[in-house]
Amino acid sequence: MKVAIVHDWLANMGGSERCVLAFHELFPEAPVFTTVYNQSRLPEEFKSLEIRTSFIQKLPKAKDKYQTYLPLMPIAIEQFDMTDFDLVITSSHACCKGVITRPDALNICYCYTPIRYVWQLYHEYMKLEKMGLLKKLFIPPVMNYLRMWDRLAADRVDEFIAISRVVEERIRKYYRRDAAVIYPPVDTSKYKPAGSVEDYFLAVSRLVPYKRVDLAVAACSQTGQRLLVVGDGPEYTRLKEIAKPNVKFLGNISDEEIAQLYSTCQAFIFPGNEDFGLTPVEAQAAGRPVIAYRAGGTLETVKEGVTGEFFDEQSVDSLAGVLKVFEPGKYKPADMLANAGTFDVASFKKQFFDFVQKGYKQK
Repeated sequence: MKVAIVHDWLANMGGSERCVLAFHELFPEAPVFTTVYNQSRLPEEFKSLEIRTSFIQKLPKAKDKYQTYLPLMPIAIEQFDMTDFDLVITSSHACCKGVITRPDALNICYCYTPIRYVWQLYHEYMKLEKMGLLKKLFIPPVMNYLRMWDRLAADRVDEFIAISRVVEERIRKYYRRDAAVIYPPVDTSKYKPAGSVEDYFLAVSRLVPYKRVDLAVAACSQTGQRLLVVGDGPEYTRLKEIAKPNVKFLGNISDEEIAQLYSTCQAFIFPGNEDFGLTPVEAQAAGRPVIAYRAGGTLETVKEGVTGEFFDEQSVDSLAGVLKVFEPGKYKPADMLANAGTFDVASFKKQFFDFVQKGYKQK
C-alpha cells in the first residue's frame, strides 16, 4: 500500500504539524505534499521528511504571507498528482482535503475544522478585518467561491475523522457528513508533576485576539493574584497596557521552561474557545488543574471538579469569580495524569492506524 500525506501548509509549528509528524511515524515512506514549506520555522524532525510543495512556494513572500494566497490553494491542491497512491491522508483545516485521487484510492481526512473564515467565523472575521473599499468588494465573492469549492471538495473524502465532537458537529452541519472522533496527540512524556506548587496562575498562548488572553490578564489584575503569561503576538503591547504589576509577561521561552511552569502553577488558565486545545492537556500531564471557559474542546479534555473548573461566560467577572474561590489543593495529580494519558501520542497512533486498516479493508 503506497501512502501520501497532504497538509495545507507547513509554515509554523502547531498542533496540526505535530499530527503530520505522527502520521509520518506511522507511514515513514510516505511523502508529504503541502502548498508552502518554511523550514526555518519548523523543528529539525521535518528535515527527514520528503516534502513536495506546490507552485505557491515560488510566489513572492509565500513562506511568510501564505494565507494571502488562499484563493489559489484549491488550484494548487488539485495539481498534486495522487495517481501512485492507494491511501491519501489529508491533514486539513483548509483546502487539502480536495486532492484528486484515483477512484479506488482511499482519502481519509483528519479534519481540524471546516475552514473557519469561510464558515462559522466568516462574519466575525469580516468585522475584525480592517478593509478599504477594494477589499470590501473583493473578499465576499472570493469567500463565496471558497465556500462552494470547499463543500464540493468534502465529497472527495471517503472518511472524515474530527479532532473533537465540536468539529464533528461542524462537519455534519457544513458538509452533511458523519465523522469519527480521534483526539490529537499530546506528548505527555515531556511533562511531570513537581513536588510542590507556587503562588501563580499560568497562561500559555499566542497573543492574538481570539485566544482571549485579555480575560486572564484583566481577571488577575482585578483579583490581585499572580499571573505568568507565556507567548508573543500582536496583542502583546495592548495586554501589557491593561496589566497590573502582579501580571508578568515572559515572551517566548523554551519547552523545558514551559514544562517547569506547568508543573508548579496553581492552575492553568484557558480563556479561549478552541476546537480542541493542546495546552490544557499538557498542563494536566504536568499534574496541574485547568480553569477554562465552558465551551469547545475543553469540555472533552477537562473533567469538572476532578481535573479543573469552568467559568460560564467569556467575561472578566466570570473568570475572576472562579479565581477567587479556587482551591488548588483539592485536585489530585494522579487524576490529572490519568486524564492526560488518554490523549497521549501512543493512543492517537493506535486509534488512527486501526481506523485506517478498517477503512482500507472496507474500500
